[in-house]
Amino acid sequence: MAQEGMAGGSLERHCPTYIYKVVLLGSTAVGKSSLAYRYVKNDFQESLPTVGCSFFTKIIRMESATVKLEIWDTAGQEKYHSVCHLYYRGAHAALLVYDITNKETLGRAKLWLRELEKEFLHDEIVIALVGNKTDLAEEREVPAEEGEEFARSRSLLFTETSAKSNHQVKDVFMAVALQLLQREAEKAPAPRRGQHVDLGASRARTGCCHV
Repeated sequence: MAQEGMAGGSLERHCPTYIYKVVLLGSTAVGKSSLAYRYVKNDFQESLPTVGCSFFTKIIRMESATVKLEIWDTAGQEKYHSVCHLYYRGAHAALLVYDITNKETLGRAKLWLRELEKEFLHDEIVIALVGNKTDLAEEREVPAEEGEEFARSRSLLFTETSAKSNHQVKDVFMAVALQLLQREAEKAPAPRRGQHVDLGASRARTGCCHV
């Protein structure tokens, strides 16, 4: 069971708190800002042009830990590319967002993946490939199988979302948070007898984002 809220509320003290930087990357107009806004505000805005980068926070309280996501939404325009390169440094996770109605945006997401691979080792960052705008399925240019197969080939999380209908939006962020916690568990010393650590067991319950 996980409870979510925006930053500002009191944090639980009986479990550890982790702060993770999550960046959203992709072409302009694929819905990165709408995804972040939907997740944090539970509302939909059709047009949210981003100049440079914008910033959101979200707190997830789980049984084993409290997670604060610092979500950096980057502008997709080419003129901001060099600026946004600075923003994804130090990131713990990235969502590579494309528009399922525009095949070119998937190619752009793949280019962003190359950029991340130059900056991070594979185990240093959690990456999810996200096909947005499933509410426009009749205009689809990218089959779900194509996105899923590419994600599998590169060991990425994958899902398709709709910021407009709120389809799988919460799930993709939750899946990222759970994998980040799983990596924390793998880095931590083995628990002493009588202690139990199980941060990854609930990942399968998110309903999305498989490799």
